[in-house]
Amino acid sequence: MAVLRITDLGLAPYQETWDLQKTIQQKLIDEKVSVRKGTFEGERSDDVLLFVQHPHVYTLGKSGDVKNLLKTEDELASANASFVKIDRGGDITYHGPGQLVGYPILDLDRHFTDIHKYLRYLEEVIIRVCAEYGINAGRSEGATGVWVGHAKVCAMGIKCSRWVTMHGFALNVSTQLDYFSNIIPCGISDKKVTSLSELLNRYVSLDEVKEKVIKNFADVFNVTIIQDDNIPHLQSE
Repeated sequence: MAVLRITDLGLAPYQETWDLQKTIQQKLIDEKVSVRKGTFEGERSDDVLLFVQHPHVYTLGKSGDVKNLLKTEDELASANASFVKIDRGGDITYHGPGQLVGYPILDLDRHFTDIHKYLRYLEEVIIRVCAEYGINAGRSEGATGVWVGHAKVCAMGIKCSRWVTMHGFALNVSTQLDYFSNIIPCGISDKKVTSLSELLNRYVSLDEVKEKVIKNFADVFNVTIIQDDNIPHLQSE
């Protein structure tokens, strides 16, 4: 059974977290290449799942349309938010406090080499988390992510290189949903965004949700979980 090491970065800047993802991903790739060449010595690194909250930031995927950002960067700055173009799939989304962001950095050669299946598994994890709160969440045909009716509760976007993943999911727990009004979320104008707290009409803590995500990730992906604080933490902003 594959091992998944989980590190919680707390509140961490987007760019530095992105850089950390790339470093971990490249290490897994380099080790895999060395194994195939017969030059690797020692034990290979395990898969990693980073939990993080970001300061207010809007990210635009490589296939996204910048027109879906409805404010200028100066206007965003006045709202203490930033804007970053990134290398994941998908369009524009928002990250901020109260949102549980998960970045699984997995070598899919240890699991299955199927990107669509991987995304469905990520969705399944969040669908099961929602079910534990009595929320009937599901998928929307042609749109990646997890939905409750016509409202998205969890956005997803990934990048995969040599079958090693990065980026991941953003589950709205107690997120300030008004920040989504500055964009057309994921480029979809006829559907809204929601959160667990809004759906349940009460505050939901991130720590509580993390535990449910960890349990369901272990079940869906059939992995052994290890909590690991050895990955360098980032300076919070």
